Amino acid sequence: MEKIIVVKSGGDIATGIAHRLFRSGFFVVITEIAQPTVIRRTVSFAEAVYAGTVVIEGVAAKRTELSDVNRCLNARMIPVVVDPHADCIAELKPWAVVDAILAKQNTGTSIQDAALVIGVGPGFTAGQDVHAVIETMRGHDLGRVITSGTAQPNTGVPGAIGGYTTERVLRAPVAGVFEGVCRIGDLAARGDIIGWIGPEPVYATIDGILRGLLQDGLQVDKGMKIGDIDPRCQPENCLTISDKARAVGGGVLEALLWLGAII
Repeated sequence: MEKIIVVKSGGDIATGIAHRLFRSGFFVVITEIAQPTVIRRTVSFAEAVYAGTVVIEGVAAKRTELSDVNRCLNARMIPVVVDPHADCIAELKPWAVVDAILAKQNTGTSIQDAALVIGVGPGFTAGQDVHAVIETMRGHDLGRVITSGTAQPNTGVPGAIGGYTTERVLRAPVAGVFEGVCRIGDLAARGDIIGWIGPEPVYATIDGILRGLLQDGLQVDKGMKIGDIDPRCQPENCLTISDKARAVGGGVLEALLWLGAII
């Protein structure tokens, strides 16, 4: 099977990448950890780890054992393999690897992993550990293909939506096990209880629609991101790939087609 691309992570940005590559005719395999902590679960292929199969904007992804990857690809689905260290790369021998973990550092990707290796966001150096880096910072350079150097450093401040930045992000007030009261797509007012971590409530920080929320039953650390409130209150935004994920996905596609023609 030709042109297999392994995308490390099934989070919302990685899903925008995988969706665009799949729609462009590539065979895509996603690797994930055993308990993904993605927030925008309704637009993340990582949710297949919990649900078995998910469909996002017409593209299906299925939790799959490595032995069944080719069968899943032939069925025109995206296999999601629980493989925290992406050991499947050695067996699949993909044409390209895209590290979209967004860990703000390189957690083990090498330029030797495939003919083309792309790093998404800060933590990679084009020409050293990857062939190209894709800019993830909102603004003029979002989605830009970088073939020398690095992406802009992480500021720790989420991009502004409806005039809000850090205020729209829900973080765990304490460590413990998270249990949600609300669900993605629910409307919330500032001060509403969104969920609980043990006896500690998690409150809505602004008025808006709950665009993202952590899976119930997961252990969280204090300060960990567990939710996302969108002040625009547009329900369709909970079910569609974001502008940022589409832009980054376009950058990855450009890098693969451009570098694939010259490397």
